[in-house]
Amino acid sequence: MKKFLNIIVGGIQSKIFNLVMVTALMIVASYAGVTWYQTRSLSRLVKETNEKQQASIDEISSESMMNLMEDSLGRNIELESYIADDALGGLQSNVLMVGEYAEVLLAHPARYPSRIPAGPSAENDGKPAVQLLLSEGVSLDDPDVAAKAGLLGNISEMMLSVYNNSPEMNSCYIAAPEGIIIAVDEHSAQKVDENGNVRSFPVTERPWYIAAEKAGHVVFTGVERDYFSGRVGIICAVPIYINGELEAVVGADLFLDSMTEAFSVPENEGTILCIINERGQVIFSSEEEGLFRATPADQARDLRSRWYGELAEFIQNVLDGSRDVGLVKASGKEYYMAGARLESVGLAIISVVDKELTEQPAVMMNERLNEIQNEASLAYNESIYRSRTTILLLLSGIFILTIVNARWLGRWIVRPLEKMTKRVGSLSGDNLQFTMEDTFRTGDEIEVLAQSFANLSEKTMHYIDEVQRATAEKERIGSELRMAKDIQASQLPNKFPPYPERSEFSLYASMDPAKEVGGDFYDFFLIDDDHLALVMADVSGKGIPASLFMMVSRILIKTHLTDGEDPATTLMRVNNQLLEGNGAEMFVTVWLAVVNLVDGTGVAVNAGHEHPVIRRAGGPYELLEYKHSPAVATMEDMIYKSHTFELHPGDSLFVYTDGVPEAVNAAKEQFGTARLVEALNTDPDRDVQSTVEAVTEAISVFVQDEEQFDDITMLCFEYNGPSKPEGQA
Repeated sequence: MKKFLNIIVGGIQSKIFNLVMVTALMIVASYAGVTWYQTRSLSRLVKETNEKQQASIDEISSESMMNLMEDSLGRNIELESYIADDALGGLQSNVLMVGEYAEVLLAHPARYPSRIPAGPSAENDGKPAVQLLLSEGVSLDDPDVAAKAGLLGNISEMMLSVYNNSPEMNSCYIAAPEGIIIAVDEHSAQKVDENGNVRSFPVTERPWYIAAEKAGHVVFTGVERDYFSGRVGIICAVPIYINGELEAVVGADLFLDSMTEAFSVPENEGTILCIINERGQVIFSSEEEGLFRATPADQARDLRSRWYGELAEFIQNVLDGSRDVGLVKASGKEYYMAGARLESVGLAIISVVDKELTEQPAVMMNERLNEIQNEASLAYNESIYRSRTTILLLLSGIFILTIVNARWLGRWIVRPLEKMTKRVGSLSGDNLQFTMEDTFRTGDEIEVLAQSFANLSEKTMHYIDEVQRATAEKERIGSELRMAKDIQASQLPNKFPPYPERSEFSLYASMDPAKEVGGDFYDFFLIDDDHLALVMADVSGKGIPASLFMMVSRILIKTHLTDGEDPATTLMRVNNQLLEGNGAEMFVTVWLAVVNLVDGTGVAVNAGHEHPVIRRAGGPYELLEYKHSPAVATMEDMIYKSHTFELHPGDSLFVYTDGVPEAVNAAKEQFGTARLVEALNTDPDRDVQSTVEAVTEAISVFVQDEEQFDDITMLCFEYNGPSKPEGQA
C-alpha cells in the first residue's frame, strides 16, 4: 500500500473516500460491506476468545477441585479414621477385657462364690442395671444352670464398670450355652411383660452368638436388630473356650443412632461417612438411602463384588490396608472417595463426596459467563443494527459533507475496531486481561462492546486470583508442617556420645520422622551421678496436636524423675496430669527405665509400648515379652506395674516404637519383630551406633521405595560396668 495526500491507497479509508466521490449509493453499499466484514470477523474472534476462556476456566476449575478434594478428604479421613478406630477399637478392647476376666473365672470355678444376679425389673428402667435372662425352658431349678449363673455373676461389677465408662455402648453381656445371659444396660422395662414377668431370651440363637462361636475369635457383626427394642446396631463378640469347649460368649453393642453421635459424621449435604466390615458390608452410614446405606446383615450387599467395578477394587484396597484418595465410579456416578483401614478392629472407614455437587460452582460460573456473553452479543448486535440504519440515513442527507469528511469519518470508525480486534485476538494463556483504553471510549456501541469485554475479563481474572490464593494457602500450611517437624526433632537429644566422660555405659538413639509431624520421642538423662533414665514413647495420632502432646509428655516425665520419683509413680502422676483438659482424648505409650550405673540393676515400666529386646554379654538378642500396663492418659488414677532387671557388663538393651515392626513393603507386609531380632543378630557384637544403623538399613532394604507412614525411632543401650577409680587398671 502507498500513501497519497496522506491517504493510504487500497485501505479502508481510501475505499470510503472513493465510493463517496463516485456515488452516495456506492458509498453506502461499500461501507455496509466493510462494516459487515469487520463485525463478522470481530464476532468470530469474540466467539473464539469466549471458547478459550471457557476451556481455560473448565480446566482450572477441574484441576483445582481435584487437588482441593484430594487434600481435604485425605486430611479429613485421618481424623475420621482416628475417631472411628478409637470408638470401635474401644468397644473391642472392652469386650476382650471382659472376656479375659471371664476366661479366668470359668477356668477356676472353685475359687469364686455363687452370685446369681436378679432378673430385670421395670423399676430399674433408665438406670444401669445387671439383669439375668434365661432361654425358654431353662430354669434356675436346674443345679447346672444355677451353678453356671452363680459363677458368671461374679463378673457383674466389672461389666457394670465397663458400661458406665462407655457412654456410646448400648449394652454389655455374657451368655452361656446353657441358655443363660447376664446383661448390663438401662432398658430393664423392655425385658418384662405387662404383668411384670421376665421375658425369655433365645440366647444361643442370636446372630452374634452364632457368629462368635463359628469364628472362634473376636468378631464384629453386620447390622442386626435388637431382640427387645427393635433398634438396629452392630455387635462385637468374643467366644470363651475352656479345654476346647465353648463356655461363654462376651458381647457389647452400639446402636446406629448412638454411633452417629459418637463419630464425627459430616453435616454438609452430599458428604457420606460409612464403615465397612471385612465382608464388604456397610455396617454404619450417615446416608439413610442409596448405595452406601447400612442394611441388616441378612440383606446387606458385598460392595467388593465385581458388579461394583471400581468401587469394589477401592474398598478391597482399603480393607487390605491401603490409604486411598481418588475419583471412583459406582452405579453410573462418580464420587470423590477417601478410605482408611481401622487397624484395631479390621474394618474400613470411607468418606464419599458426590462429584456432581463439587462441580456446581463451576457450572453456575459457566452459566453466568454465558449470560454475560449473550448479553454482550445482544448489545453488540443491537448496536450494529442501529449504527447501520443511522449511517444510511445520514449518508443520504449529507452526501456533500461526506466527501469533505470521508477521510476523518473512515479513521474514526475503523481505528477503534482494528485495535480492538487486534487486542481480542492476542488474548490467550495467562494474558486474559482486556482493559479499556481511550481509543475505545467513543461514546457509542464500540465503547459498549469494549466495556463488555473489560467486565468479562475482570471477572475471569478475579476467579483465577481466587484459585491462586487457595493454592498459596495450601503451600503455606505445608511449610508450617515442615517447620513443626524440624522443631520437634530439635527437642530430642542428638549429641552422641551424650556423656563422653562416663565409661559405665554406651548409648545411641535415632528418630527417622515420617512426612507429617508425629508423636514419637526418645529421651535419656542422668537423674544423679549413679542413675540414668531411659525413655521411649509414641503419642497417638499425627500432626501438630501429637507433636505438642509429645513435648508436654516428655517434659512431665523428666520433671517427675528428676524430683526423685520412681518410674511407676512418675507415670501415674503424668497420667493424671495429661488427662486434665485432654479433650482430644490423646494418649501415649511409654517404655521407661531407670538404670543404676553402679551395679547394673534397674526398674522399668511398660505402659502399652512395644516389647524391648535384650542381649546378654556374648549371647544373641532376644525379645523380652511380659504383660504391659495400660497406655498413659487413658484412665484416671491408673496404677502402673514396674519390674526389676539386672544388667551385667556387656549386656545391651534395644527399645523402639511401632514404626519399626509396622514398616511395610510394596506387598503390604510388615517388617515385624522377627525380622528386627534377625537384623540385630547379624552381628550382635556391634557398638550401639552401628546396631541402630544396621536396623535402619535392614528396614530400608525391606521397604525399598514404599512410602514411610510412621516415625521410626530406636535406642540402643550397653552397660559396661561400674566406673573404676582413677589409677586402677
